[in-house]
Amino acid sequence: MSDSIAVLAAPVIAIDGPSGSGKGTLCQKLARHLGWHLLDSGALYRLVGMAADKHGCAFDDEAAIAILAANLDVEFVAGEPGEPTRVLLEGEDVSGDLRTEVTGMLASKVAVLPAVRSALLGRQRDFAKAPGLVADGRDMGTVVFTSAPVKIFLTASAEERAERRYMQLKSKGDDVNLATLLGEIRARDKRDSERELAPLKPADDAVHIDSSGLGIDEVFNRVLAEVSARLVGS
Repeated sequence: MSDSIAVLAAPVIAIDGPSGSGKGTLCQKLARHLGWHLLDSGALYRLVGMAADKHGCAFDDEAAIAILAANLDVEFVAGEPGEPTRVLLEGEDVSGDLRTEVTGMLASKVAVLPAVRSALLGRQRDFAKAPGLVADGRDMGTVVFTSAPVKIFLTASAEERAERRYMQLKSKGDDVNLATLLGEIRARDKRDSERELAPLKPADDAVHIDSSGLGIDEVFNRVLAEVSARLVGS
């Protein structure tokens, strides 16, 4: 499926940006508000990274990891009202491990492999179905859905993103170090932005929003205004 066909079949809101910028919360809020489908592309790469680690694949064995990506045995199970979606990898509930910093690093390692990205490309585009799709990632507007009528590049300072992650992990009772988190975020930003294939960068026609110092409702309202302006009559 080409991205043009997918967008014609259903409008896509492509939201890209670095880890911790607030994309996940924003995309879930938009999808619920609009009644649209949601693609968390980062979850797919995290799951591939977890699968590679589980099966003992070397992270430079591109062919083996691409096979895992193409045949990824994953299931997203909707929770009860107010409960998060459960994620099953090869029948095992990995919801608790999916958002850890370790898993994020695994995702970043497999995301640089061209064959892995190719294996997941069609799978991601298949999410574009009526009435519409909110796509969360790092290359949604630049690679996966280049014809998306709404493209947002959401960012925040590395310091603010580290602080957000620190507070999130502390609230769960985790023993974390703010300086370590900041170093990990900067390292991942560097790796994601400097990779040759689909580097993290805004699409030429994306709207830039810096969420530093902004609440989720402020960001949501700004994005919703862009959606209303760009999808009138769609």
